[in-house]
Amino acid sequence: MEIKTFGNLIEWTRIKHAELAKCLTHAADKHPDQRTAMLLHYLASQEARLDSMVTVFQEKADPKALDMYAYDMNMHNPITTHMDIDDHYVRMNADEIREEVFGFHDQIAELFRAMIAKAEIPEASDLLREFLDMEVNESKLLVRQTERMDDM
Repeated sequence: MEIKTFGNLIEWTRIKHAELAKCLTHAADKHPDQRTAMLLHYLASQEARLDSMVTVFQEKADPKALDMYAYDMNMHNPITTHMDIDDHYVRMNADEIREEVFGFHDQIAELFRAMIAKAEIPEASDLLREFLDMEVNESKLLVRQTERMDDM
C-alpha cells in the first residue's frame, strides 16, 4: 500500500492488525499445544478487535488531519513482523509468540512517535498522538491479559 497521508498510514496500520489476526488464527487452528493454541486464538481476537477499533477511530478522526501528507513513509517498510499465512507461528512456543506480537505493537508505536515529530499542523499531531495512545493502551492491556493466562 502506498502511504501518502496520515489517513493512509492509519489505514495501513488497520490492515496490518487484520493480517496479523489472520496469521494467528491460522496458527491457532494448527498448533499442537492446547495452551499455546488458546493464546493464539486470544491474540487473534484482540488483533481483530484492534482492526475494528481503528475503523471507528478513522470514522471519528478530523478529515483535515487524515488528509495531511505523511513525509518519508514510502522510503522504508517499518514493520518487520511475520505476516504470511503459513506455519511460522505454529513452530513457535508461547513466549516466542508473545515476544513477536508485542514487538509488532512496539514497532507501530515507534513509527507513530516518529511521525508525530514530522507532523506539520497541530491537527495532524493530535490525530497521531490519539492513535498512539490507543495503540499503547491496547498493547499494555494485551500484555497484562496474556500474563494472566500464564497464571492459570
